[in-house]
Amino acid sequence: MPELPEVEAAARRLRAAAVGRVIRAARTFHDAARRALPDRDAAQLAGRRVVGVRRLGKHQAIDLDDGSTLHAHFRMTGDWDVGRDDAPLPPHARVALSLDDGTRVALAGARVLDGVRGHAPGAAPEPRLGPDALDPARDGAALRAALRGRRAAVKPALLDQRVVAGGGNIYASEALWRAGIDPRTPAASLGPARVGRLADAVRAVLHDALDAPGRYQDGEALERLRVYDREGEPCVRCGAPVRRTVQAGRSTYYCARCQKR
Repeated sequence: MPELPEVEAAARRLRAAAVGRVIRAARTFHDAARRALPDRDAAQLAGRRVVGVRRLGKHQAIDLDDGSTLHAHFRMTGDWDVGRDDAPLPPHARVALSLDDGTRVALAGARVLDGVRGHAPGAAPEPRLGPDALDPARDGAALRAALRGRRAAVKPALLDQRVVAGGGNIYASEALWRAGIDPRTPAASLGPARVGRLADAVRAVLHDALDAPGRYQDGEALERLRVYDREGEPCVRCGAPVRRTVQAGRSTYYCARCQKR
């Protein structure tokens, strides 16, 4: 599933291609996409100028010149494909915007879960999110306040978008490894020093990923991961075998020796 670094990289590509451009036409290619963006709403996008692209956690908002907004969410497999309008559509295209300079941006995803939804002027598209994971204000004190009273283990807690907007399964495992915290530790039990290390680790692993854009399965992007998807391999810090467990239906990878409860 695309997480904050992948969504940010995609938003930057979209921003470079679309901001300042006028939408000539919008098309949808699947019933699920039409439910989110009906043909009537898609037709009304023609003539609208794109004035901004914002990332909201793992979501994106495309701001138009009349005050309306398109809310895009990649879900499991979505991504933006940027190309010429006369080129073949990418596989699994769900929504395509044709721009006035001949560029086409298409949201594509194999699982039909991603989509684009329109919001009228004055209707906020933002989902209920906590502070962004890259927000400098999301320091140890703020994170500890968000975790206070949570009985769940810290790893699932980090996946709650009301705690950390943009957090995801892969980088939560990486941040906990970097901070030396066992992912099974009850969230509310973490003291100020450990939460401070965790807040720093969350930002650090995300910044590292932004410096090496690309989906985590791809080439060098995979090499930046220290623990995720490395079950049985030696921990690069202490040499003990990396373990895997399942928390809230998601795989968690950790080192039982150097990540402490």
